[in-house]
Amino acid sequence: MSVSKSKFPFLLSNIPHAITMLFGIIVLVSIMTYLLPAGTYERVVVDGRSAVVPNSYRNIDSTPIGLLDMFKAIPLGFKAAVEIIFIVLAGGIMFGFMEKSKAVENAVGTLVKKLGLKNKHLIIVLMTFIYGILGVAVGYENNIAMVPIAAVLSLALGGDLILAAGISVGAMTIGFGLSPINAYTVGTGHKLAELPMFSGALLRSMLCFLALCVMAYYNVRYFKKITINPDKSLAKGLDIKELALSKPIDHYALSKNNWMVIGIFIGGLAAILYGVFNLHWYINELSAIFLIIALLCGIVSKMSATTMSETVLKAVALAAPGAFMVGFATSIKVLMEMGNIGDTISYQLSNLLEGLPLYASAICMSISQSVINFFIPSGSGQALATLPVMLPLGESLGLTRQVTILAFQIGDGLSNLVNPTLGGLIAMLSMCRVPIDRWIRFIFPVLIAVLCLAFLALIVAVATNYT
Repeated sequence: MSVSKSKFPFLLSNIPHAITMLFGIIVLVSIMTYLLPAGTYERVVVDGRSAVVPNSYRNIDSTPIGLLDMFKAIPLGFKAAVEIIFIVLAGGIMFGFMEKSKAVENAVGTLVKKLGLKNKHLIIVLMTFIYGILGVAVGYENNIAMVPIAAVLSLALGGDLILAAGISVGAMTIGFGLSPINAYTVGTGHKLAELPMFSGALLRSMLCFLALCVMAYYNVRYFKKITINPDKSLAKGLDIKELALSKPIDHYALSKNNWMVIGIFIGGLAAILYGVFNLHWYINELSAIFLIIALLCGIVSKMSATTMSETVLKAVALAAPGAFMVGFATSIKVLMEMGNIGDTISYQLSNLLEGLPLYASAICMSISQSVINFFIPSGSGQALATLPVMLPLGESLGLTRQVTILAFQIGDGLSNLVNPTLGGLIAMLSMCRVPIDRWIRFIFPVLIAVLCLAFLALIVAVATNYT
């Protein structure tokens, strides 16, 4: 898993700024609407959601994107992503109030004091797995409120904000992407394939656990590297204001007010979990809970109205760059819809799989899902758009339906580690103030290592006729 500067210099210095990267993709997609034929699949409604009808692809009149429409897609992207944009702001406001009360700082400082600075590596491993389990069991955007805690913890241990993102965002993305009980990918796939819900869990669980082991190892390795030589940190210049501890570790203790704030936060998380699993809550309800937590934290901390107002604006200012990136990234999805080339890309990739050897077809199917994921970043949306095509294709190639769904899950889930069009990834990175260009430099070796592990799991699945 060691990646040298001489081997991959582009990972360390040549990745463009996040804004430049996304604008380049916007221009590229616009050009593609002139090069690719427009096409569409017929769709039917399955459980209230639109799903593709196999073998129904047809070409339609091209709708190339002009200069005005390309820039028009940007405000339309913000409109389409308004819910995720606001949850970034709401999460920032909530954390701003918790930070103002000193509850987070005192809790992390007390935790590190109790566990001891001698156990730094153990803490990093444990926290990586805790965040991974949150991804497995709770979901993705549902955990956005937990990300800033990793930032405070990482800085308390002597790490940086990139390490914080590795502990939280990296682990949650892997946990969610490879979760054996992922309702959005595995659940939707099993429903479409008419397989028992969450069947084949043993292989998926083993793959998820091993991938989290890779993430934990890499986090510790990075921490050791920047401890020995701080100049190797990828977080140089990032704003750590109000995230770093303000006093020595042995001075930290939790006050009664801190416990009240922590209790409100835990109560809010419990309400979110209940609402998500029992009341079908999603982004807007989570945003509302974040705001309620913020208000209650301000009240129990006896903040004045003026202090609370200033805290809101200060938190919004810090969260605004991340919120902007979410809307900007969503513009790419809008362009794909305007140009009607999303179904064309899916159709052409599925055609490329025909005639491949059995093992190669499974791996290439996963790679094709990774490509599609950059254009359809929603897991359930991608399942509904591609699996009705991929499932019969897989059977014609000699793959079981379970193998096809595993290939889809790997392609969708792991590419999310570096997917600039995924609003949830951009949102969570923004919560620990990490630009996606620096994140890609950090996480790319992990992606390669975990992909190799996942492809090995696919080979085992094909060899054992995984059902």
